[in-house]
Amino acid sequence: MFATTRDGTRLGYTILGDANAPKKVALIHSLAMDRAFWMPVAEKLAHEAAVLVIDCRGHGKSDKPKGPYSVEQFADDLADVMDAIGWKQATIGGCSMGGCVTLAFAIRHPERVKSLGLFDTTACYNDLAAWEERAEKGVSGGLSVLIPFQKTRWFSDKFNAEHPDVVQQCVDVFVANEPHAYHASCLLLGHADMRAGLASINVPTRIAVGEEDYATPPAMAEEMHRGIKGSTMSVIPGARHLSPMEVPDVIAGKLREIL
Repeated sequence: MFATTRDGTRLGYTILGDANAPKKVALIHSLAMDRAFWMPVAEKLAHEAAVLVIDCRGHGKSDKPKGPYSVEQFADDLADVMDAIGWKQATIGGCSMGGCVTLAFAIRHPERVKSLGLFDTTACYNDLAAWEERAEKGVSGGLSVLIPFQKTRWFSDKFNAEHPDVVQQCVDVFVANEPHAYHASCLLLGHADMRAGLASINVPTRIAVGEEDYATPPAMAEEMHRGIKGSTMSVIPGARHLSPMEVPDVIAGKLREIL
């Protein structure tokens, strides 16, 4: 299914479970992934809640307009999809880039947030130069040149060895991205800074991060935890940056606590 945003961009989305269920959760994927990223978690929650998964602009089957992009724009995109399907409020969850968008959504649309799940993410990377370098590599060398780097960040060594099918699924989605959209999404993360808005968030919030996550390490999760009143934080033993795919039972449990 597709919804059209306020600027005319078409976004692809899927709803699992009963769309009219009283419990609702919207989930936002990581950089260069698509809505399939959340399926291992969404399928565990669909019997008790309506679960919305979207392709962010520039990703998956959504339109890929020319940048620049911003987390605020992506947050408004989610609000527009929720309007299209008649959802006034939901639990919002995101991983990595999706977590940044989740924070932006909570700050810009607080009345629409029942609770938050923030996984392997940060309020601010504070390293624009690194994101500019990665964006340029993806354009000049092709996205496939980044795969060795990504595979070590995405999953633990053990998971990489035991689940080559899942790793390959991520690789296939990653290399299918359009370079200009990947470039714009990298710069989105380089410019994102939600630190000043953390204190305004006042809903039940679960923060979780992989113990071995060196893309958004536990110190970044701790900064969010300190900034969001009443949040809880947990470190997931042995996991790295894409915990919703590496340990979906754990992440589904965190979301279930706040549905």
